[in-house]
Amino acid sequence: MAAATAEIVTVGRRKEASARVRMVPGTGRITVNGRPIDQYMMRDVLVMLAKQPFDVTDTAGKFDIRARCTGGGLTGQAGALRLGIARALLEYNDQY
Repeated sequence: MAAATAEIVTVGRRKEASARVRMVPGTGRITVNGRPIDQYMMRDVLVMLAKQPFDVTDTAGKFDIRARCTGGGLTGQAGALRLGIARALLEYNDQY
């Protein structure tokens, strides 16, 4: 039973940016560097880009994400975050 609440940790990279992603089942809250994603990314297009894996897999609102993004610019960080989320969803699907 404890495995169902385990945190999944993945890494996504794009250009010079890197994102360490921690995913747990939850309500859909996404936090990047301690701030909500819409406050950190500041552009709706970048928020949409980062959330794409949830839209494709119909899992929007089912997981909470905590991410630490470093390097590059906001666009590269959004792409790295997208890859990290996609890898976390893939790992979750393989485990459960």
